[in-house]
Amino acid sequence: MNYCESPYQYRRRVTREVMVGGVGIGGANPIRVQSMITCDTMDTAASIAQTMELAEAGCEIVRITAPTVKDAANLEQIVRGLRERGCEVPIVADIHFKPEAAMEAAKWVEKVRINPGNYADSKKFKILEYTDEQYAAELERIRERFSPLVRLCRELGRAMRIGTNHGSLSDRIMNRYGDTPLGMVESALEFARIARDLDYHAFVFSMKSSNPKVMINAYRLLVARLREEGQDWNYPIHLGVTEAGEGEDARIKSAIGIGSLLQDGIGDTIRVSLTEDSIHEIPVARSLVAMIATTDLSSKLQAPSSKMELSFDPFSYSKRPTETIERDGFRVGGEELIRVVVRRENFDKVAHKLDRLGDYRPEIVYENAHVQEVDPRDEDALAAINERAEAQLVTVRDDVDLPVVVAFRLLASKLAPRHPILLKDEFANDEARMTNDEGNLNRSFLDMLLMAATNIGSLLCDGIGDAVLVQGEEAPGQALRLSYNILQAAGSRIFKTDYVACPSCGRTLFNLQTTTARIKEKTSHLKGVKIAIMGCIVNGPGEMADADFGYVGGAPGKVNLYVGKTAVKFNIPEAEAVERLQDLIREHGKWVEPVAAVNADDAMAAVSE
Repeated sequence: MNYCESPYQYRRRVTREVMVGGVGIGGANPIRVQSMITCDTMDTAASIAQTMELAEAGCEIVRITAPTVKDAANLEQIVRGLRERGCEVPIVADIHFKPEAAMEAAKWVEKVRINPGNYADSKKFKILEYTDEQYAAELERIRERFSPLVRLCRELGRAMRIGTNHGSLSDRIMNRYGDTPLGMVESALEFARIARDLDYHAFVFSMKSSNPKVMINAYRLLVARLREEGQDWNYPIHLGVTEAGEGEDARIKSAIGIGSLLQDGIGDTIRVSLTEDSIHEIPVARSLVAMIATTDLSSKLQAPSSKMELSFDPFSYSKRPTETIERDGFRVGGEELIRVVVRRENFDKVAHKLDRLGDYRPEIVYENAHVQEVDPRDEDALAAINERAEAQLVTVRDDVDLPVVVAFRLLASKLAPRHPILLKDEFANDEARMTNDEGNLNRSFLDMLLMAATNIGSLLCDGIGDAVLVQGEEAPGQALRLSYNILQAAGSRIFKTDYVACPSCGRTLFNLQTTTARIKEKTSHLKGVKIAIMGCIVNGPGEMADADFGYVGGAPGKVNLYVGKTAVKFNIPEAEAVERLQDLIREHGKWVEPVAAVNADDAMAAVSE
């Protein structure tokens, strides 16, 4: 199966156009930027104000939650108020669990988002075995529930997003396909087939997950399946990493998932989900879209044959196997940790405070590592390396005129598997392309962060890379912090507490920003523990499947605590919930007391000095 035209040369996937009000998605349209307001949908004034603020910041489509029929009905007032104020941004109703709310919302908004995992199902986590007849009966039940909305959207000219979330697959899907990218794709296709049977085609797909590897694999598998179904299955794609969290970590995780797919030509509209005010999502999304313009320019450069086989399975993660070698006292390759490399100049700048850097210290100095630099199109040079008996640490030369991801994919496909690979975030030609006539770089720290995360992070998710070198950021502290945060976000090396936190919306039952800050204050020293912080039950249990503990809004002022995806403590007053979470972590043997030794926050502060 092929998921893109060529993994070695940028070509945007060709899709049909779907109109959302006056905004076109797919076709010849630019990649659209979306976001979601965070206030109560019944607060008409606040909903209008937040929507207009997003639109003024460059958001092209705004989503509003409609958890009940009453909320859905109030969308009429919100949309009317926006149009009276001259704001024409299309509105999307976000629907979970309530088909009746979807039917009401479709009367007033330009697009309805439904989640196949809970539109016609309630999550019970039951272990059932479905016969083919029982499964067919379930599909018929879904058809009866979903068809009225399809007919109404077709009649009114409304668009739809069939948006699968890794965290809310139905029990039917879970028991036949598992909690997998395949299950996510099949869940969406079941609903798409119903829509197509009713001659309705104004829909887009999404495959969201908080895990970038799962998200990337699911989108690739979806597109490959659509290609197999036929040319008229060319529906646009909406990209997003759900529950990305906040701050630098969330921006890096979003760039890994969204940026890697955009570079392969997949994606017609995006949303960056941050546990922050929605307005902060827009600059990140716009920067990711702008970065693709650079990739498009790079596609005009000399590129390898698109028929070259990949070194990895694009639909299932597996790390590229290599032999283990030693460099600067650290073992590299094989099953060893992915190492952080720095240039000698930057190492010298932080050498005086190595004892304060803890797990964030530089590990290998580039000039000491005997790195073999090569143009991956140089067959003779590669043949010479492959003929050597001993494994070598290999990287791409800085003067290569190829996009970073393309260059390293090509290197991995031609290099003998025993040789470890050092990844770089950019080459010299990348810097040259972003330099203006006065010789100044036309990029911010955010742009550099997103480029580093996209290039290195997407390659790590492809299973390529045994060491990383961030060289686009001159400040040694920031380069080190980025290196480690990219490894953490890609799930390649865990060195601090890992948080999965959803963005706020009208369903949220507590203040996510302040609650996340309180939880981090108490738990940020728990290296390797993964904690999920969810404002409501919509995606909570499923997105927490690979988390150790979960903190989930159960009712106004009440919190439920989870171990994995199992709720174990119910209706805890919010004032007590963080302390009870700490107790739960203790009960399961994951708690350690904070010590005076270097922890993540202290080390990060030292690196940033």
